[in-house]
Amino acid sequence: MRYPNIFLSIIWLLGCFSAHAQSPTSTPADPVVMVIHGGAGTITPQQLTPAVRDSIEAALTRALRAGYAMIQAHRPAVDAVQAAIHVMEDSPLFNAGKGSVYTKAGTHEMDAAIMDGTTLKAGAVAAVSHIRNPIDAAIAVMNHSPHVLLVGKGAEDFAAANSVKLVPANYFDTPQRKQQWERYKRAHSQNGSSAWHAYYTHHEWGTVGAVALDEQGHLAAGTSTGGIMGKLPGRVGDSPIIGAGTYANDSTCAVSCTGTGEYFMRSLAAKTLSDLIAFRHKSLSEAAHMVIFDIIQRMGGDGGLIALNNKGEYAMPFNTSGMYRGYITRSGKIYLAIFQETSKPEF
Repeated sequence: MRYPNIFLSIIWLLGCFSAHAQSPTSTPADPVVMVIHGGAGTITPQQLTPAVRDSIEAALTRALRAGYAMIQAHRPAVDAVQAAIHVMEDSPLFNAGKGSVYTKAGTHEMDAAIMDGTTLKAGAVAAVSHIRNPIDAAIAVMNHSPHVLLVGKGAEDFAAANSVKLVPANYFDTPQRKQQWERYKRAHSQNGSSAWHAYYTHHEWGTVGAVALDEQGHLAAGTSTGGIMGKLPGRVGDSPIIGAGTYANDSTCAVSCTGTGEYFMRSLAAKTLSDLIAFRHKSLSEAAHMVIFDIIQRMGGDGGLIALNNKGEYAMPFNTSGMYRGYITRSGKIYLAIFQETSKPEF
């Protein structure tokens, strides 16, 4: 006569276990389908006039809408990432594409990467000076070569052979960047400051990145940058290094990083975040926080990241004074923020 009670107990326990197992995987009512960043660095409210802030928020909004249009058109996540980064590379407000910072030699050298979370295929270019949209070249490397990373002239020759647009080197010049370059040179000549000092002093606008979730539940991540003001020619940061500044895997998350790239490379920050989810069973938010504050910050680095999983959960931690960032939900609602503040809704 005790068997029915045992049966009921087993059913009750199974029900409890099922409820516990399902609750953490519940999908948000209006999941996020794209997150972008325009760089983390020494951004202060005093630097941003209302007009400048409006311009930056308008550019972030255009980028989100461009990526969202791809998702609505049933295109893969890689296309959404490319569309969003295109907008930011074409804007002089960010340190990527047009408006990239200057090397120590007064030239521009840009890096970019893309990764498909479905296939784990990736492509990247580094130290390129004539590719209008480096993210296009990274995608060409992924889709039309057996390689992951091409650099310098070889990357540019490959891009041209695959119909990626090249431009004269002065296309990337902007008045704002020239002013920053002059300030950098004056500071460097007066006190012999290192490139690292100049980085902290003049790194006002940063790397751009995007992560996306398409209608099929697949993820992608992309990052594009002009690097560090006053960097040595040939220096490559974390952005085009798969697993350091860029990573995507449908089973864990998509990540794009920004900040002092050497620290993100030393810690393989983006892949570490993914591994914390896969092997330590951390939530996306927990893993992202650990990477920025328990790893990067303790090493002495600064910066931030954006991350998104296939449930539409997101994270945007940073340990700098600000990070240009935003996301868009499946219903089309846009949220933007710059400082440590509640995200601002835009409609």
